[in-house]
Amino acid sequence: MMRFSIYLLITSLAVLSYSCTSQNKQRDIRDETPSQKTSRISTQTSAQDYNFNLSPPPLSQFIRRIFQDSQGSLWMGTNGDGVIRYNGTSVDYFSIDDGFNGEAVRAILEDKDGTLWFGTNRGLVSYDLNATTSRSKPTFKNYAEAQGLKESNVWSMLLDAKGTLWIGALNGVNSFDGTAFKPFALPETVVDNSRGVSSTKIVHSIMEDNKGRLWFASNAGAFIWDGNTLDTLSTKDGLAGNNVNDMLQDRTGNIWFATHHKGVSRYDGVKFTNFTTDSVITGEEVWSLFQDSKGNIWFPAENAGVYKYDGNSFTNYNEDDGLQSNAIQTIYEDATGTIWLGGYQGLSRLKGDKIIPVTESGPWKD
Repeated sequence: MMRFSIYLLITSLAVLSYSCTSQNKQRDIRDETPSQKTSRISTQTSAQDYNFNLSPPPLSQFIRRIFQDSQGSLWMGTNGDGVIRYNGTSVDYFSIDDGFNGEAVRAILEDKDGTLWFGTNRGLVSYDLNATTSRSKPTFKNYAEAQGLKESNVWSMLLDAKGTLWIGALNGVNSFDGTAFKPFALPETVVDNSRGVSSTKIVHSIMEDNKGRLWFASNAGAFIWDGNTLDTLSTKDGLAGNNVNDMLQDRTGNIWFATHHKGVSRYDGVKFTNFTTDSVITGEEVWSLFQDSKGNIWFPAENAGVYKYDGNSFTNYNEDDGLQSNAIQTIYEDATGTIWLGGYQGLSRLKGDKIIPVTESGPWKD
């Protein structure tokens, strides 16, 4: 839950005093966020990092997931302050003090019964949308090791075609049938530890393709499970990099890969096209992929902003176009067709080609 207080005092000596406080003190952002550029103010008594921006403060210093539920509310998962809900009229913040067990929210989805699921650094959190209205304070249910979850540091989730919930975590995968958690074994292979990790079992993303196969993004490339056999795709097969953050199957059946150090690759089932290493685009650190209702592929690239691919060419949006920062991590389209961008310095939305920053006071819509 973020609460900002800003006091600006201008004296004849032109002294600027700026203070910012956050209710949540514990943050776990190791290997979680793109590079963040700040400035440092030093006094005789303290030194803290600040951004010199006197516009209204962002919803959160870092938005890492965006999701719209079936009631129309927008949920924003943050990197250290729990989750934020915008229900069309008001903005609500939910953190550990509100029964929401997690500071960093890395995944959000809704199941067929109207239950919202949040994957956090402390486990899973569920919320039954049918139990309350969009304007009520939610009652959250938390799941961790004590409830049978193999690993509580959750990075990704998928609800498959059969209704099974798959959970990717720091040390492997669990499935949940609504009653019990079941571990799913992934092999420990040779890890590319250039991002400072020592295991290939961390699963950053889970995807189900049009053949019903499950894909698990890891630090050793992608594992593919067809229900009987576990295969792999890695740099040995032409993938640009083994540290895979996200995957997406587009409308034509191609598989896209967002990698941590080698940008974006596309796989047509036979060969890879590596857009970044082939210098088609810039920005090697790519965290997510999204396909909008028109079939465009969107992804953020560290220090390069956001790219949109229309099937023929790439369009780039960056700070020069109004982005609050070039460190975007998540892209989402709501039911009205609005594209939302979340990352360092908070939330923005696209109106045509115009980027509009969104704070607690809006503007949430035109």
